[in-house]
Amino acid sequence: MTDRIADWTRGAEAIVYQSCGACGKAQYFHRSFCAACGAPALVERRASGAGTVYATSLVCRAATPETRAHVPYNIVLVDAAEGFRMMAHGAADLAIGDEVTASYRSFAGRLVPYFEKTR
Repeated sequence: MTDRIADWTRGAEAIVYQSCGACGKAQYFHRSFCAACGAPALVERRASGAGTVYATSLVCRAATPETRAHVPYNIVLVDAAEGFRMMAHGAADLAIGDEVTASYRSFAGRLVPYFEKTR
């Protein structure tokens, strides 16, 4: 892996995942090998931002002084359409099984993925 595609962790409005060239498995956490088969042949791809809520948790206590202004906020686990699961911020009305789409918002001074129900 050489240069990484810019994603939300680098200030770009994108979610980037890896796809294994050997077995086709998608993984969100960037590694130098496929977590499923161990192959080093990984390709970075941009996700569509579509997915389904797997779990949701309302955060009512600030973890840091920077997050205090955002309490309460919702954290969701989303099964992305591409086959990986990720944690992100989400609308307060989300429930397990909701179809969602990512947008991007500022949270404690950083750009983060923010999921809302698909319209």
